[in-house]
Amino acid sequence: MIRTRIAPSPTGTDIHIGNLYTAYLNWTLAKKHGGKFIVRIEDTDRTRRIEGSEEKILSTLNAFGLTPDESVEVGGKFGPYRQSERLDIYKKYSKILLDNGSAYLCTCSRTRLETVREDMKVNKQIPKYDKYCLSRQEAIKKEIENGKEHVVRLNVPEDEDVIFQDIIRGEVKINTGNLDDQVLMKSDGYPTYHLAVVIDDYLMKISHVIRAEEWISSTPKHILIYKAFGWELPKFAHVPILRNPDKSKLSKRKNPVWASWYLEQGFLPSAVLNYLALMGWSHPEGKEIFDADEFAEVFTLERIQPVGPVFDVKKLEWMNGQYIMKLEISNLKFLISNFYKDKNLDPNILEKSIPLVRERLKKLNEYLDIAGFLFEKPSSYEKDFSGEKELLKKVADKLESLESWKADEIGNLMQDFATSENIPFGKFFMMLRVVLSGKKITPPLNDSMEILGKEECIARIKNVI
Repeated sequence: MIRTRIAPSPTGTDIHIGNLYTAYLNWTLAKKHGGKFIVRIEDTDRTRRIEGSEEKILSTLNAFGLTPDESVEVGGKFGPYRQSERLDIYKKYSKILLDNGSAYLCTCSRTRLETVREDMKVNKQIPKYDKYCLSRQEAIKKEIENGKEHVVRLNVPEDEDVIFQDIIRGEVKINTGNLDDQVLMKSDGYPTYHLAVVIDDYLMKISHVIRAEEWISSTPKHILIYKAFGWELPKFAHVPILRNPDKSKLSKRKNPVWASWYLEQGFLPSAVLNYLALMGWSHPEGKEIFDADEFAEVFTLERIQPVGPVFDVKKLEWMNGQYIMKLEISNLKFLISNFYKDKNLDPNILEKSIPLVRERLKKLNEYLDIAGFLFEKPSSYEKDFSGEKELLKKVADKLESLESWKADEIGNLMQDFATSENIPFGKFFMMLRVVLSGKKITPPLNDSMEILGKEECIARIKNVI
């Protein structure tokens, strides 16, 4: 069975949009093959852990429809799914590595480690641990018995090529001379990522490790750990890192990177996932718009290109607008009403306005910018009316006489009035538009006036007068 996973760390405000991209690929591969998608919380970095982050990550994944088959919320037979609840497991397997010589104890102080690395830099060597403690194991055990803090390190063999097949990148070869004797168990009794990820992936029967390319350099260390246990390797696929239009790495210092931000801005989850699917991958038929079901049908990891794809928010806005245009009025009404649930928008006005604004909306949060005047009188105006108040009185009187308050009737009456007053249509209707909405650009004026109603339109004109 195909079993994929993501393992977010609760050290940020939410799940990163790049991690959401990786999650979508993992979820899709499992869905395609009738497998399982697992979410495991890697919370062993206790110093950087943020309260509430885990709950936010899980909530955001659910909001995007990437519901796991196994997780801390759902449960499953391979739990616990939170690493801090698996410490006894890591200690057990750490001892196995110590016993078979694949790992060793180390009591070096932080000062000594920094000195060693600085000396290596001066000598133009790769800065890494010098295996000082490897030959002192009996002495170190006594130091530990006397209360000295210690860590467990991976015993990386010297000058050995570690070769693995990456589904996206082909053969990858890294010499162990470039690898550090990675810390596997920290002095606080918690494992590092490198030990925990291997143990968890194996025990949870993960078949495909699909993660960002930044983990390629760590994969040889993980392979050494797999081999030390005598375990079969999963299949590896390292996906490209999303980049800004200027090719720089997505960073919260430059861009909104938390996935929930896109929901808060009114992007539809389906549109965001559709756009993420196009990051480094292309539809066999060249399509840009397709749903998650179609993506699962045609998706293969082999089709992903290793070059960093550009994540362009402007392109995402265009795609989101395409999704909005295709929505049924009732569905869009529900989404807008839910997005602005604290505003208690009049449902009748909302429904009538949607056909007027649907093609202009790129995000749900633009709705009130475009149509807010239908619910609330303008508090400011993009035009001065000081020389037009007598004209506005005539307009109000003319509208008072209109019996059939329909868009076409309103438009015909106002055109006739502008002609009789010898005022160009453009100038006249711009004045009327700003009087009623406060803005120079709005949805179609006549339709907007029909929605506002006769009484409200005349009241707004008189208010300006």
